[in-house]
Amino acid sequence: MVEKPDAGGSSVFLWGPPGTGKTTLAHVVSQATSRRFVELSAVNAGVKDVREALDDARRELGMSGRQTVLFIDEVHRFSKTQQDALLPAVENRLVTLIAATTENPFFSVISPLLSRSLLLTLQPLSDDDIREVVDRALADERGLRGEYTLDDDAARQLIRMAGGDARRALTYLEAAAEGAGSDHTITIDVLATAVDRAAVRYDRDGDQHYDVASAFIKSIRGSDVDAGLHYLARMIEAGEDPRFIARRLVILASEDIGLADPTALTTAVAAHQAVAFIGFPEASLTLAQAVIALATAPKSNAVTTAISAAIADVRQGLVGSVPSHLRDSHYPGAVKLKHGTGYLYPHDEAAGVVAQRYAPDSVAHREYYQPTHRGAERVTADRLARIRAALRGEELPAE
Repeated sequence: MVEKPDAGGSSVFLWGPPGTGKTTLAHVVSQATSRRFVELSAVNAGVKDVREALDDARRELGMSGRQTVLFIDEVHRFSKTQQDALLPAVENRLVTLIAATTENPFFSVISPLLSRSLLLTLQPLSDDDIREVVDRALADERGLRGEYTLDDDAARQLIRMAGGDARRALTYLEAAAEGAGSDHTITIDVLATAVDRAAVRYDRDGDQHYDVASAFIKSIRGSDVDAGLHYLARMIEAGEDPRFIARRLVILASEDIGLADPTALTTAVAAHQAVAFIGFPEASLTLAQAVIALATAPKSNAVTTAISAAIADVRQGLVGSVPSHLRDSHYPGAVKLKHGTGYLYPHDEAAGVVAQRYAPDSVAHREYYQPTHRGAERVTADRLARIRAALRGEELPAE
């Protein structure tokens, strides 16, 4: 009896970093269910390839009743049109789709396709997992067949360099074996020669880009200078645009430091200007200096909360009329309208502040800026209390 198209299992998205077994899982599902296995890579497959695979699956189902597991690697590289081509087959369960991605599917996969599939998140392999993979590769007939020895120091370094990626660990192991001497012993020196530099798991155009950038900013906000430098190093080694890094620092200087350290913005802007005409590798020094300065600076988000509160009031319609004495009086007819009449010039007063209404009536009593008592903002807070009292015509607090 021919199996109906809707008898297939649920489609699955496997989301996780490289080397965590996404492709292996797809093969396991195919073998466990005795289904036909078809693999496409989104790197080089187009809409035509997808449709041909679906047509073949339809013919196979009609002729033998055998269903197809369609595995698509790097599915996030498919365009919206290519993903749309998969939707009817997934919806009708013509195929069991297993799609692998290293990027957040909520950003890279169309929602109709994602909503019709299960999402499994794979975590990086632990050091113990990587060690087990390496030990198997050393002993297995499909690997090094027990002909090579990996010393303990080299093993620890290999695991560290793999970064939870089994594929990378095996690649490095194979390269080291090729460079081993006649005694077939892989030492840390042999490994270092074979693998010149550990690849950084960071995709400038992918999910890691946003995760590392987020951790970078949050570390500096949290005053952890060492973590900030770590994430900076990861971005530098991955070839991140130094201007992107500098822009984030400029934003942070106002958002998270503000007037607690008035020099923070100056430092960040100077770093941004410097990297624009220096570039890597020298720009790494400029960025590191800025990261250290901003991470160790006192923190305040008072500027952020102040402008956010002011914008919220404006959006709620609390705009009001500009007080008449503040209106422009430098045009014909302004005097007749009494614009500017009664304006008090602050510089005529010894204190430089006069009792005078500046805000519209609708927000006359709002105090948006609430400085902290951290860093230089402590002095600002004391001065601001005196200024607000003077504007209200109250007796100034003692110095």
